[in-house]
Amino acid sequence: MAKRKIAIIGVGKIAVDQHLPVIDKSPDFEVAATVSGRMIQHRDLPVFKTPAELYKALPRVKLVAICTPPGVRHAYVREALDAGKDVLMEKPPTPTISELDDLVAYAKKKKRILFQTWHSRYNEAVDAAKKMVKTDGVASVRIDWRESVRKWHPGQDWVWEPGGFGVCDPGINALSIFTKVMPFPVFVEKADLKFPSNRQTPVDVEIKFKSSESNQPEMTAGFNWLEESGEIWTIRIVTKRGDELKLEKGGTVLRVNGAVIIENPSQEYEKIYEHFAKLLKKEKSEIDGSPLRLVADAFLLGARQNVEDFHW
Repeated sequence: MAKRKIAIIGVGKIAVDQHLPVIDKSPDFEVAATVSGRMIQHRDLPVFKTPAELYKALPRVKLVAICTPPGVRHAYVREALDAGKDVLMEKPPTPTISELDDLVAYAKKKKRILFQTWHSRYNEAVDAAKKMVKTDGVASVRIDWRESVRKWHPGQDWVWEPGGFGVCDPGINALSIFTKVMPFPVFVEKADLKFPSNRQTPVDVEIKFKSSESNQPEMTAGFNWLEESGEIWTIRIVTKRGDELKLEKGGTVLRVNGAVIIENPSQEYEKIYEHFAKLLKKEKSEIDGSPLRLVADAFLLGARQNVEDFHW
């Protein structure tokens, strides 16, 4: 069966590091073109400055992966749906819940497939933790998500602008795992947000969650963007039985009571595209806004504290 042709809209770090090389190895897809305001070309393939130019020049390309910053995502996805394209969206989906809700409804109206990706969910260790927690219950959860903005978003000022999410851009990866693994709905109870005095989004966030569970498990998360010693991407869950589950390295490793049960290399984006191929075959959309809702609630309920300026 011939590979499906897909165009990449937005050729930044995530597209270059993940989407393009993964598609190049995919048995299901091949890159047809890129859309880049800076005219970044992939191999010798066509490159266009705007999506409209792509749609006019290559009408037979029916799939797009939109990897732009979230601020322009709503308009770009609607434009793609209007052009008759099925759409894969990089995370975070949109800056607001209302925009995401609109895209879900619009894709349904246009009878097109819309797939919102949460790459950290696509790990065997995450699936195994979900099964254990469903059986054994939850006594407590602690999320620690710390990394360097200078490493992962070098010079990208949009992350510090309104709608750029700040440290919640990586933190939403943790929340995507959290909302998948928890066997009950979780809510934000309170949040503390630290903003560099010269920036518009937070560099450090501490969140306390709550639930309607009778045992009221203690659940907290801490995100930090100035961790220069290496990534700390860990979720620690204590079950009602007293076992400790630790998802480490972004969800690729599962420890139970200190022993490594699962340890895999990251193939999150490979699995995203495998899943996209299945959705296309089934003609089915898939969108989950729960991680975005928790981030939005943290901003709504968050107490703001100004801290020292941030400079690249």
